[in-house]
Parts: sequence; C-alpha cells; structure tokens
Amino acid sequence: MAPEDVLREISDFCRDAQLAESTFGRLAVNDGKLVSRLREGGSVTLKTAARLRTFMEGYGARPAAIEPPGPSSGARSLPVAMDSNGHAAPRSPAPKAVAVPAAPAGEDGQTNFRFFDNRQKYLMFVNTCSEKWVVANRVSMELGNISPRPPALRLFDAGVGDGTVLTRVMRAMHHRHPTMPFYIVGKEISLEDVRLTLEKFPDRFYEHPSTVVVLTNLYYSEAPWLTPKSTAAAQGLIWKEVALSGNSSHEFEEQLTELQAFLSENWTAKVSAKTGNPIYERPVVLTLYREDHRFLLDPIVPKPGRVTADYDLVIASQPYRARSSAEFKASKVIGPLARAIGPGGRLIGIHSMGADPGLEIVQKVWPGENPFAVDRHALLKAVKAHLGSFGRNLTFNAYSDVRSTFRYDMHTLPGELAGAIGTSTLFAAWNAAIYVAQIEDQRLSEVVKNDRYLEATQEVLQQHGGLWFNDETYVISRRPL
Repeated sequence: MAPEDVLREISDFCRDAQLAESTFGRLAVNDGKLVSRLREGGSVTLKTAARLRTFMEGYGARPAAIEPPGPSSGARSLPVAMDSNGHAAPRSPAPKAVAVPAAPAGEDGQTNFRFFDNRQKYLMFVNTCSEKWVVANRVSMELGNISPRPPALRLFDAGVGDGTVLTRVMRAMHHRHPTMPFYIVGKEISLEDVRLTLEKFPDRFYEHPSTVVVLTNLYYSEAPWLTPKSTAAAQGLIWKEVALSGNSSHEFEEQLTELQAFLSENWTAKVSAKTGNPIYERPVVLTLYREDHRFLLDPIVPKPGRVTADYDLVIASQPYRARSSAEFKASKVIGPLARAIGPGGRLIGIHSMGADPGLEIVQKVWPGENPFAVDRHALLKAVKAHLGSFGRNLTFNAYSDVRSTFRYDMHTLPGELAGAIGTSTLFAAWNAAIYVAQIEDQRLSEVVKNDRYLEATQEVLQQHGGLWFNDETYVISRRPL
C-alpha cells in the first residue's frame, strides 16, 4: 500500500474513533510523530503497516473504505479544542457509528487515563507553563541534603519525560560537585520523549565528562535494578552500551542522533490489556558515557545482572495518575522506588494538589470535579503500610504546607490580561487546566461543542490576573549506615 493510502486510512480511523493522530501513533507503534512524517512524504515498512492495521482492527473501529484521492484527502478533524500552535482546531463532523470500547479498568479499579499520551496537550503545557523549571529547582534543593559515597553520585529519575527536569538537575549537580562522577538512570516508556531527552545530553557530556547515563523502558519495580522480573523479558532484554568518542558537543550530538534507528526498532510499546497503559514490547537498557573517560567510569558502568539500586536521590515527579488510589500509588510506584534508596539517600515526590485557578476552570465546566483526592499525608501512610518492616529504615516527611507546597505559572505577555484576552492565551490556559486535571478526551468532545469552556477560562483568568497551579512535595529518606 502506498504511503498516501496508509495516511488516508489512519485519518479515517482517527476521525471515526475520535482519536488524536499523535495519540494514535503513540498507541499503535509508540511514535507520536508517525502521522506528521507521513504527511511530509515519509514511508512505513510492511512490518509497521501490519502493526498499524492490527491496532486499528483490535481497537474496535475499522477505518472507512479507501476512496480515490480527492480535495479532502489527508484532512483531519480532531475532537480537541486547539492545535499544537494554540489555534482553534477544526470541529469534527458528527462521527459515524463505531464501536469504540471503553478504556480498560486500571489495576486500582478505576478507568485508566494516560493524560500525558496526548502530545498536543503535553507539548503546549510544557512550553506555556513553568512547571519544569520550578520542579527542577525544587529537586536541586535536595542535593544539599545527600552525602554521596564513592564511586559516584547516583540518581534515578522515575519519569524522564522530555528530559527538561533531568538535565536542569544535572547542571545543578555539576555546579555542586564539578569533579564527582555521576551515575544517572532514567525510566521512560515513550520513544518520542527519549528522542527529546537525547537532544539535551550533548552539552551535559561536554561539561561533565565523568557521567554515565542509562535510559530504560522497564517498569517501576524493575528499572532501578535494570533487571526484568519475568524470565521471558529477561531473556529478551536488549542491553546496548555506547561509548561516545570525541570531545565536543557537536560530536556527541552526531553520535546520539545516530541512535534514532536503534530506538525506532527497539523502543516499542504496546497497550496493556490489564491497565490500558503503554508497556514495553521489548525491555531495553541503553548506557551512554564518554570513551575518553572509560577507565575512570568502569566501576560505574552497569553490567547485566550486576546492578545495585542504592541511589542517593530518586526523583518521582508526577509519576502516577492523580485519580489513582493511595494503595495503587504506594504498591505500584512509590513503594518500589523507596526500596531503591541507598543509605543516606532521599526520594522526593511531587504531584498536583489543586486548590488553584486551574482547578477553578475545570470546576466551572464540571462542578464538583476533583482529581486530587489523595494528598501527600494519605499517600505516605499507604507507603508505610505497603513497605511493612522495610519501612523501619526510612523516614517519611510530609512537612508543613509552607515547605511542601509551591506554585508554577502559565506564561503570559505583560499587560495581556488587563484587557481582552487573546484567543491563543485562552486556548493555552484551557489546555493547561485540563492537562493538569487529567480530563479524558471523551468528556472534552462534548464540552468543546460550544464556547462555554472558553468563557469559563476567561472569567478565571480575569478574576486572578493570571493562571497558576499548585504542587505538593514529600520526601522519603533512608538512614545513613
């Protein structure tokens, strides 16, 4: 099948299933930019085409029959309120009657929702709000509370995302410990986010040459140890070690870019029938370091089957769905990560807490909506219960509200909110509010049929003179030896 036929089939499917094309690419082949590359003249292999068709057939909505190309060929209509540039997205026509299954129930008994899988919402949020900066600054404060032990300062990031937080923290680490070797492990299931993260690493390897970075798509219960739990997954583990040659950011960037083919082939995901979350098809561990520092870093570079999880600092920023139960968060995410804290180490957890203008926007549209029912106190209580006797070696710090909570803002131009608020600002604010509150696309498709959601957004922005969100933090620390 020609690429234009594949593209048309995908477009028809996304329209009928009310699925964003970026989300389709992520769920089908773990590539959020698949459709955009096809529009730019790209092609797909027979294997990829087969995977796409298998996904569409299994999703519950078959694409419409392919017709000869016409004026509307390749056009798309998405049930979202904005595009990636902040402009109004076209409204979709009444969808055909299709059998779209409900999202599978999560392990915590609730309908699962991967809010960060929608690339449009994610990218707009990241580029219009200051959360990444503020979170990185808060995490960096913990560097003064740890006492690294030889042979390296050891850090684990439980959700790398696009790499902004991690690389900012790495800069702070270099400022505080300019000559100390770093061992950094980052977990990320998203191929697209791994690509974005790699783009930020060249200057880190240049400024701090004694750095070992490991990226993996393993589960929370596996990633700190770089070891799959199941025998089948362990046998299929792809372990790749890359020693970067040269001594300039440009040379490092060229070699990291060459990894794209490896990532596209191996960093693949599928949808869990049990939870609805993306999970790895093949477990991967990718290790990066500088060739000219191999001798110094040899004791730090991980080896298969010989990895110790004793981290000085564990970052757990927004690692779980807000609506999940405290027990689910404790047993599936924070509990396993707490076991990876080394002597004298610390885990810093960060999640949204509401009580801000962002939630006010959501509640004007959906009265009584509150996705932030589990606060840090309830979560830490559940983690203690889950860890049992192991928790005796840990200290659980919820802290006071003054120390725990912080806010981040949506960027606006000076004076922009004094008069009429621009449409792009309203769309950006609405996007940020529904992103943080993790509102499902199914509910959004009904709301955006009229302009009430924009009116609600404008009312809140004018009332508060801007838009901001509140996060809260907690720390779990382990006693030194």
